[in-house]
Amino acid sequence: MPAGVTMYSTTWCGYCRRLKSQMQREGIEYTEINIEEDPESAAFVAKANGGNQTVPTVLFPDGSTLTNPSLAQVKEKIGA
Repeated sequence: MPAGVTMYSTTWCGYCRRLKSQMQREGIEYTEINIEEDPESAAFVAKANGGNQTVPTVLFPDGSTLTNPSLAQVKEKIGA
C-alpha cells in the first residue's frame, strides 16, 4: 500500500490514537510527529489550519493536508 503520509499529533489526542490504530490495521504506513515536541511542525499545522494547532493533521505526498480525516478519506487520498 502507498506510503508517505505524515500525521501530526499530540500524545493526549484521542482522535490521533484512533486514526493511528485504524491506519495500522489497514497497513497504511505513516510517520508521526508530535507537534508539542517540534515547534516547526506546530507552526506547519497552525498554517494548515487557519492558525489553529488542530490534530490529527495528515500531510500527503502531494503536499495537501486533511484535518481530523476519517480512515476512508485517508484511503481515498492515497488511492488505497
